[in-house]
Amino acid sequence: MRRLVLALGLLAAGLSVPVTTSPVGAAEADAPHRPAVVEVRTIGHSVRGRPIRAWRLGEPGKRPMVLVSTMHGNEPHTRRILETLRDGRAIRGVDLWVIPTYNPDGLARGTRRNARGVDLNRNFPHRWADLDGSYESGPRPASEPETRAVMAFLREIDPRRVLSFHQPLVGVDTDTKDAGFARRVARALRLPRKTLNCGGLCHGTMTMWFNHHFAGSALTVEYGARPPRHRMVVQAPRQVLGVLGAHRTRRG
Repeated sequence: MRRLVLALGLLAAGLSVPVTTSPVGAAEADAPHRPAVVEVRTIGHSVRGRPIRAWRLGEPGKRPMVLVSTMHGNEPHTRRILETLRDGRAIRGVDLWVIPTYNPDGLARGTRRNARGVDLNRNFPHRWADLDGSYESGPRPASEPETRAVMAFLREIDPRRVLSFHQPLVGVDTDTKDAGFARRVARALRLPRKTLNCGGLCHGTMTMWFNHHFAGSALTVEYGARPPRHRMVVQAPRQVLGVLGAHRTRRG
Protein backbone atom coordinates (compact mmCIF):
# COMPACT_ATOMS: atom_id res chain seq x y z
CA MET A 1 0.00 0.00 0.00
CA ARG A 2 2.83 2.38 0.86
CA ARG A 3 4.37 1.84 -2.61
CA LEU A 4 1.02 2.52 -4.29
CA VAL A 5 0.53 5.77 -2.35
CA LEU A 6 4.06 6.85 -3.27
CA ALA A 7 3.49 6.03 -6.96
CA LEU A 8 0.25 7.99 -7.04
CA GLY A 9 1.99 10.93 -5.42
CA LEU A 10 4.71 10.88 -8.05
CA LEU A 11 2.16 10.76 -10.85
CA ALA A 12 0.23 13.66 -9.38
CA ALA A 13 3.44 15.67 -9.27
CA GLY A 14 4.12 14.92 -12.93
CA LEU A 15 7.12 12.71 -12.14
CA SER A 16 7.90 9.33 -13.63
CA VAL A 17 7.36 6.15 -11.67
CA PRO A 18 10.28 3.69 -11.70
CA VAL A 19 9.81 0.47 -13.64
CA THR A 20 9.56 -2.52 -11.33
CA THR A 21 10.81 -5.92 -12.39
CA SER A 22 9.92 -9.31 -10.94
CA PRO A 23 11.53 -12.65 -11.86
CA VAL A 24 9.32 -15.64 -12.47
CA GLY A 25 7.90 -17.04 -9.25
CA ALA A 26 7.67 -13.65 -7.50
CA ALA A 27 4.45 -13.28 -5.52
CA GLU A 28 1.91 -10.91 -7.08
CA ALA A 29 -1.70 -10.70 -6.06
CA ASP A 30 -2.96 -10.98 -9.63
CA ALA A 31 -0.13 -13.08 -11.13
CA PRO A 32 0.01 -16.72 -10.06
CA HIS A 33 2.93 -18.75 -11.38
CA ARG A 34 2.74 -19.20 -15.12
CA PRO A 35 5.17 -21.54 -16.93
CA ALA A 36 5.49 -19.24 -19.96
CA VAL A 37 6.46 -16.15 -17.93
CA VAL A 38 10.13 -15.45 -17.30
CA GLU A 39 9.80 -11.80 -16.19
CA VAL A 40 7.11 -9.32 -15.21
CA ARG A 41 7.48 -5.54 -15.35
CA THR A 42 5.22 -2.76 -14.25
CA ILE A 43 6.24 -0.31 -16.97
CA GLY A 44 4.08 2.55 -15.74
CA HIS A 45 0.69 3.53 -14.41
CA SER A 46 -2.48 4.93 -15.90
CA VAL A 47 -3.99 8.31 -15.08
CA ARG A 48 -5.96 6.61 -12.27
CA GLY A 49 -2.89 4.78 -10.98
CA ARG A 50 -3.65 1.36 -12.44
CA PRO A 51 -0.49 -0.62 -13.32
CA ILE A 52 0.49 -1.25 -16.93
CA ARG A 53 2.30 -4.59 -17.02
CA ALA A 54 4.55 -6.21 -19.59
CA TRP A 55 5.10 -9.96 -19.39
CA ARG A 56 8.18 -11.57 -20.88
CA LEU A 57 7.72 -15.01 -22.40
CA GLY A 58 9.96 -17.41 -24.26
CA GLU A 59 13.73 -17.33 -24.42
CA PRO A 60 15.61 -14.15 -23.49
CA GLY A 61 18.66 -13.48 -25.62
CA LYS A 62 16.97 -13.32 -29.00
CA ARG A 63 15.93 -10.00 -30.59
CA PRO A 64 12.71 -9.24 -28.70
CA MET A 65 9.24 -8.88 -30.14
CA VAL A 66 6.28 -7.09 -28.53
CA LEU A 67 2.53 -7.64 -28.68
CA VAL A 68 0.22 -4.86 -27.46
CA SER A 69 -3.54 -4.92 -26.91
CA THR A 70 -6.38 -2.83 -25.44
CA MET A 71 -4.93 0.55 -26.37
CA HIS A 72 -8.61 1.45 -26.69
CA GLY A 73 -10.72 0.36 -23.73
CA ASN A 74 -13.75 -0.47 -25.88
CA GLU A 75 -11.70 -3.00 -27.87
CA PRO A 76 -11.26 -5.64 -25.15
CA HIS A 77 -11.38 -8.96 -26.96
CA THR A 78 -7.90 -9.21 -28.48
CA ARG A 79 -6.27 -9.09 -25.07
CA ARG A 80 -7.39 -12.71 -24.72
CA ILE A 81 -4.79 -13.64 -27.35
CA LEU A 82 -2.00 -12.16 -25.25
CA GLU A 83 -3.37 -13.50 -21.98
CA THR A 84 -3.57 -17.00 -23.47
CA LEU A 85 0.06 -16.79 -24.57
CA ARG A 86 1.02 -15.61 -21.08
CA ASP A 87 -1.03 -18.18 -19.16
CA GLY A 88 -0.20 -21.33 -21.16
CA ARG A 89 2.76 -23.65 -21.45
CA ALA A 90 6.32 -22.41 -21.85
CA ILE A 91 7.24 -20.89 -25.22
CA ARG A 92 10.39 -21.53 -27.24
CA GLY A 93 11.93 -19.87 -30.27
CA VAL A 94 11.24 -16.22 -29.45
CA ASP A 95 11.92 -13.53 -26.87
CA LEU A 96 8.40 -12.18 -26.56
CA TRP A 97 6.88 -9.39 -24.47
CA VAL A 98 3.10 -9.02 -24.18
CA ILE A 99 1.18 -6.00 -22.87
CA PRO A 100 -2.41 -7.27 -22.72
CA THR A 101 -3.92 -4.09 -21.28
CA TYR A 102 -2.31 -0.84 -22.38
CA ASN A 103 -5.28 1.35 -21.35
CA PRO A 104 -6.58 -0.06 -18.04
CA ASP A 105 -8.67 3.00 -17.21
CA GLY A 106 -10.42 2.88 -20.58
CA LEU A 107 -11.01 -0.86 -20.15
CA ALA A 108 -12.56 -0.31 -16.71
CA ARG A 109 -14.86 2.38 -18.15
CA GLY A 110 -15.56 0.64 -21.46
CA THR A 111 -14.39 3.70 -23.38
CA ARG A 112 -11.99 4.17 -26.29
CA ARG A 113 -10.04 6.90 -24.53
CA ASN A 114 -8.18 7.05 -21.24
CA ALA A 115 -9.44 8.64 -18.01
CA ARG A 116 -8.59 12.13 -19.29
CA GLY A 117 -10.52 11.53 -22.50
CA VAL A 118 -7.43 11.13 -24.71
CA ASP A 119 -7.15 8.62 -27.54
CA LEU A 120 -3.78 7.06 -26.74
CA ASN A 121 -3.32 6.10 -30.39
CA ARG A 122 -3.31 9.77 -31.37
CA ASN A 123 -1.00 10.92 -28.57
CA PHE A 124 2.41 9.80 -29.88
CA PRO A 125 4.96 12.43 -30.97
CA HIS A 126 5.04 11.68 -34.68
CA ARG A 127 2.82 13.71 -36.99
CA TRP A 128 0.84 14.65 -33.90
CA ALA A 129 -2.09 16.98 -34.55
CA ASP A 130 -4.59 18.71 -32.28
CA LEU A 131 -7.60 16.45 -32.79
CA ASP A 132 -10.97 16.54 -31.03
CA GLY A 133 -13.92 14.22 -30.54
CA SER A 134 -13.41 10.46 -30.52
CA TYR A 135 -9.80 10.97 -31.62
CA GLU A 136 -8.94 13.61 -29.00
CA SER A 137 -5.16 13.70 -29.14
CA GLY A 138 -4.44 15.42 -25.83
CA PRO A 139 -3.02 18.86 -25.04
CA ARG A 140 0.40 17.97 -26.50
CA PRO A 141 2.34 14.97 -27.85
CA ALA A 142 3.03 12.27 -25.22
CA SER A 143 0.94 14.14 -22.65
CA GLU A 144 -0.45 10.91 -21.17
CA PRO A 145 1.33 8.66 -18.65
CA GLU A 146 0.28 5.55 -20.57
CA THR A 147 1.93 6.87 -23.74
CA ARG A 148 5.14 7.77 -21.93
CA ALA A 149 5.29 4.36 -20.25
CA VAL A 150 5.08 2.47 -23.53
CA MET A 151 7.51 4.81 -25.27
CA ALA A 152 10.11 4.30 -22.54
CA PHE A 153 9.61 0.53 -22.60
CA LEU A 154 10.01 0.27 -26.38
CA ARG A 155 13.09 2.49 -26.31
CA GLU A 156 14.67 0.27 -23.69
CA ILE A 157 14.13 -3.11 -25.31
CA ASP A 158 14.30 -1.99 -28.99
CA PRO A 159 12.17 -4.83 -30.41
CA ARG A 160 12.47 -6.29 -33.87
CA ARG A 161 8.70 -6.44 -34.34
CA VAL A 162 5.66 -4.88 -32.68
CA LEU A 163 2.14 -6.11 -33.32
CA SER A 164 -0.61 -3.78 -32.11
CA PHE A 165 -3.99 -5.54 -31.83
CA HIS A 166 -7.22 -3.59 -32.34
CA GLN A 167 -10.89 -3.91 -33.26
CA PRO A 168 -13.18 -3.75 -35.26
CA LEU A 169 -11.84 -3.09 -38.79
CA VAL A 170 -10.91 -6.71 -39.65
CA GLY A 171 -7.61 -6.65 -41.45
CA VAL A 172 -3.83 -6.37 -41.33
CA ASP A 173 -2.29 -3.07 -42.39
CA THR A 174 -0.08 -3.63 -45.43
CA ASP A 175 0.68 0.08 -45.84
CA THR A 176 3.52 -0.22 -43.38
CA LYS A 177 7.29 -0.42 -43.05
CA ASP A 178 7.64 -4.15 -43.76
CA ALA A 179 4.93 -5.08 -46.25
CA GLY A 180 6.29 -8.62 -46.63
CA PHE A 181 5.91 -9.34 -42.93
CA ALA A 182 2.44 -7.78 -43.01
CA ARG A 183 1.42 -10.18 -45.77
CA ARG A 184 2.74 -13.13 -43.76
CA VAL A 185 0.82 -12.00 -40.69
CA ALA A 186 -2.39 -11.62 -42.71
CA ARG A 187 -2.03 -15.13 -44.12
CA ALA A 188 -1.20 -16.66 -40.74
CA LEU A 189 -4.06 -14.95 -38.89
CA ARG A 190 -6.49 -15.46 -41.81
CA LEU A 191 -7.31 -11.78 -42.02
CA PRO A 192 -7.60 -9.65 -45.17
CA ARG A 193 -4.89 -7.22 -46.15
CA LYS A 194 -5.94 -3.60 -45.83
CA THR A 195 -4.61 -0.08 -45.99
CA LEU A 196 -5.38 1.34 -42.55
CA ASN A 197 -4.59 5.01 -43.08
CA CYS A 198 -7.26 6.60 -40.86
CA GLY A 199 -9.21 7.68 -43.92
CA GLY A 200 -6.36 9.76 -45.29
CA LEU A 201 -3.44 10.57 -42.98
CA CYS A 202 -2.94 9.14 -39.51
CA HIS A 203 -1.68 11.36 -36.71
CA GLY A 204 0.21 10.40 -33.57
CA THR A 205 -0.20 6.63 -33.72
CA MET A 206 2.08 4.21 -31.91
CA THR A 207 2.99 2.22 -35.03
CA MET A 208 3.86 5.38 -36.99
CA TRP A 209 6.05 6.64 -34.16
CA PHE A 210 7.83 3.31 -33.81
CA ASN A 211 8.37 2.83 -37.54
CA HIS A 212 9.84 6.33 -37.83
CA HIS A 213 12.26 6.08 -34.90
CA PHE A 214 13.33 2.42 -34.73
CA ALA A 215 15.07 -0.06 -36.98
CA GLY A 216 12.35 -2.62 -36.29
CA SER A 217 8.82 -2.57 -37.69
CA ALA A 218 5.40 -2.12 -36.10
CA LEU A 219 2.17 -3.41 -37.55
CA THR A 220 -1.54 -2.95 -36.81
CA VAL A 221 -3.79 -6.03 -36.68
CA GLU A 222 -7.58 -5.54 -36.54
CA TYR A 223 -10.15 -8.17 -35.61
CA GLY A 224 -13.92 -7.74 -35.74
CA ALA A 225 -16.16 -6.19 -33.13
CA ARG A 226 -17.12 -9.53 -31.56
CA PRO A 227 -14.59 -12.21 -32.54
CA PRO A 228 -15.50 -15.70 -31.31
CA ARG A 229 -13.88 -16.63 -28.03
CA HIS A 230 -12.47 -19.82 -29.59
CA ARG A 231 -10.66 -17.72 -32.17
CA MET A 232 -9.14 -15.46 -29.50
CA VAL A 233 -8.05 -18.12 -27.01
CA VAL A 234 -7.27 -21.12 -29.25
CA GLN A 235 -6.71 -20.26 -32.91
CA ALA A 236 -5.08 -16.83 -32.81
CA PRO A 237 -2.46 -17.61 -30.12
CA ARG A 238 -1.27 -20.61 -32.15
CA GLN A 239 -1.24 -18.54 -35.34
CA VAL A 240 0.73 -15.74 -33.70
CA LEU A 241 3.36 -18.15 -32.42
CA GLY A 242 3.61 -19.71 -35.86
CA VAL A 243 4.21 -16.43 -37.68
CA LEU A 244 6.84 -15.47 -35.08
CA GLY A 245 8.65 -18.78 -35.53
CA ALA A 246 7.87 -19.93 -32.01
CA HIS A 247 6.11 -22.89 -30.37
CA ARG A 248 4.84 -24.20 -27.05
CA THR A 249 6.71 -26.87 -25.16
CA ARG A 250 5.07 -30.27 -25.08
CA ARG A 251 3.09 -31.38 -22.08
CA GLY A 252 5.11 -33.53 -19.71
